[in-house]
Amino acid sequence: MNEFLWSYSGFVAEHEGQREALCTLGNGYVATRGALAEAEADDRHYPGTYLAGVFNRITTNVEGREVTNESLVNAPNWLPLRFRALGGSWFSAEADTVESHDLELDLRRAVLTRKSRLRDSDGRTLSITERRFVSLSDPHLLAIESTFVPLDFSGPVQIESALDGTVQNTGVARYNDLGTDHLEHVQSHALDDDSMLLEVRTNDSGVAIAEGARTRVFDSRGERLPATATCEATERHVRMLMEIEAGEGREMIVEKVVSIYCSRDQGIYSPAVAATHAISVAEGFEELLQRHVRSWSNVWDRSRITLKGDVGHTARVLNLHIFHLLATVSKNTTEIDAGVPARGLHGEAYRGHIFWDELFIFPFLTLRVPELTRALLRYRARRLGRAREAAAAEGHEGAMFPWQSGSDGSEETQELHLNPKSGHWIPDASRLQRHINAAVVLNVWRYWQSTTDLEFMRFWGARMVLEIARFWASLATYNHALDRYEIKGVMGPDEFHEGYPDRDEPGLDNNAYTNVMAVWCLCRAFDVLEILPSTRRAELIETLGISDDELDRWGDISRKMRLCFHDDGILSQFEGYADLKELDWDSYRSRYDSIARLDRILEAEGDTPNAYKLAKQADTVMLFYVLSTDELGEIWERLGYELEPDALARNINYYEERTSHGSTLSMMVHAWLHSRLDREKSWSLFRSALESDINDVQGGTTREGIHMGAMAGTVDLIQRCYGGIETRRDVLYINPRLPEELHELAFGINYRRQNIRLEFSHDHILVRLSDDTGHEVPVAIDVLGEFVVLEPGDTFEMRLD
Repeated sequence: MNEFLWSYSGFVAEHEGQREALCTLGNGYVATRGALAEAEADDRHYPGTYLAGVFNRITTNVEGREVTNESLVNAPNWLPLRFRALGGSWFSAEADTVESHDLELDLRRAVLTRKSRLRDSDGRTLSITERRFVSLSDPHLLAIESTFVPLDFSGPVQIESALDGTVQNTGVARYNDLGTDHLEHVQSHALDDDSMLLEVRTNDSGVAIAEGARTRVFDSRGERLPATATCEATERHVRMLMEIEAGEGREMIVEKVVSIYCSRDQGIYSPAVAATHAISVAEGFEELLQRHVRSWSNVWDRSRITLKGDVGHTARVLNLHIFHLLATVSKNTTEIDAGVPARGLHGEAYRGHIFWDELFIFPFLTLRVPELTRALLRYRARRLGRAREAAAAEGHEGAMFPWQSGSDGSEETQELHLNPKSGHWIPDASRLQRHINAAVVLNVWRYWQSTTDLEFMRFWGARMVLEIARFWASLATYNHALDRYEIKGVMGPDEFHEGYPDRDEPGLDNNAYTNVMAVWCLCRAFDVLEILPSTRRAELIETLGISDDELDRWGDISRKMRLCFHDDGILSQFEGYADLKELDWDSYRSRYDSIARLDRILEAEGDTPNAYKLAKQADTVMLFYVLSTDELGEIWERLGYELEPDALARNINYYEERTSHGSTLSMMVHAWLHSRLDREKSWSLFRSALESDINDVQGGTTREGIHMGAMAGTVDLIQRCYGGIETRRDVLYINPRLPEELHELAFGINYRRQNIRLEFSHDHILVRLSDDTGHEVPVAIDVLGEFVVLEPGDTFEMRLD
């Protein structure tokens, strides 16, 4: 089994949406779903193209309320390339008899190949071999090469190459009662005999998007074939029709090279001028492909993880996950202002918004190409002003980042959402997930620990950490009777619980995850002040108006935050959790094929998940995922609580029985936690997490976009969990925990500007520092409790009994 090939055999119409998402090609600037070139958007196919950071808002009346939603925009479809006998119908896998059909995604080269044999209603048989790529080396160029072979007919044929700007955002059916048309016409026309241009503009945000396309036809020897070409331009659509004489069994190789620009791009006069110029000077398909493949080769050199054991399928899926992460975030991302959408650039679920999934995505990037994490953290830093405004609007101090972020950092979380099981529009309180702010601090701090990038910390990171610390302190209220601080009216990661069953107002009190992470953030704020050079520290304290009294209050809160417990030491998910009812899980499992989305099931039954001890995903136990046992112990001691030695096992076992795993992130988190308790179970849960998208375990959600956090999280689980990598206290901790099925594990990381090779087996650990980084800085490493300082070029080995 080739670990770098992902393939499908046979045409199964109902699986097309999932395949299109999993065969998406991208370069960090633009991505295109793996739809067939002849496909149009319908309930099976969805040829979407998305530019990172390009959003638009539409307002719709829903049950008498004006609801505004911001969406990542579906850009004009550049794929259309069709073939027919003159006077006949266009060949298509949907309309014709499919005699054979194969898709192959080459992960190493980022090339999608399609091979089909179609027979139309008149008995004509056509062979199609298509290759396509979205250039990593030339981020504004995309290309298709289709080889058409009439197998049993000859005569005049037509080839259509089009740019379709009539597309809408209809990739998520439950959104389609709301506004879907984001584009308006600017221009469409021929550029010359084989090239054309389409320009549209988003109808509210005013972002111009221009695409140029050059289409040429060659024979098998690479000679241009004579064709009669006409260009037809209409509003938001342009196509080139080429009439040519076909011979039975003779190849016609159609090469379509496309350029795409938008008005957010730097260094251009206008999108139309840039797209026109780029297509006029673009090389041919093969030359562009060679550069693209070379760039991907370099990316894989930095990103590959090697597994040995009976893990062929696991390695292949892991490579698929790495591929989609790198197709969403690349060197090209550093040149634009964009975050990482929770569903990648692969579909329209969550409207392309940025959530806390960064927490699961950044660790892989930070330990491979930290420049990418830096650029993505700048996305948050640029929106610090909006976060400050949001906090002030709710009567708080500091900065409060939104649960869902899009173009400018406003809160984009919908106020109503549709339950597809009941058809009801119901209030959505998920914007109360204030723990997104802890994720921002966690990402900044992990980046610092891995890079010691003082420039970033001085100018951007420190301010975010301090402003968020101020927010947490403002959110906390003092309970005189308990001599404890409390945080009320929030939601934790478990989105099933939005409030109390007997309370009209949404929000929960003293969510354990939120309270502990608030304390952790306050502690990191003090660390940041210590890190900063004295001059910059004084500047920030003066600029932000941080007084000694305020710092004293931060310290007091960090020592007196309230945690709630029940059942003799179980950390309560929130205050009052113990008073909720137990759910009859067996009854629901017997009545429903899947109970992952118990919230929808209960609402459709006229009930509410707020009344029960249940969870959509890891919530309280997320603490054991984001923080080490040592860190949690320090916080418990700081708060005056005692962290029992069996706290991890007891809490995981308790909450696991009450979790439906309605989020793809949940299984991955539980796999991580069980690595400390039961490696066999951990491996089983990890394998289940790997299947989330490739088996579409949530029943139709993958076609709406892959789950970026879960994909990146499984990769990070191999790297930081089974590899046992921690970066804290200026030390690289290495404590591998390989499951029995995983015999060997090897990968490279970039830690504090040092390239480090790590190799693990059940009886051996090897750590090798490269000597070619140009940074002669020693690295402090702790391997299973043995502390060493390694210089560039040094190797450390440990034999395990």
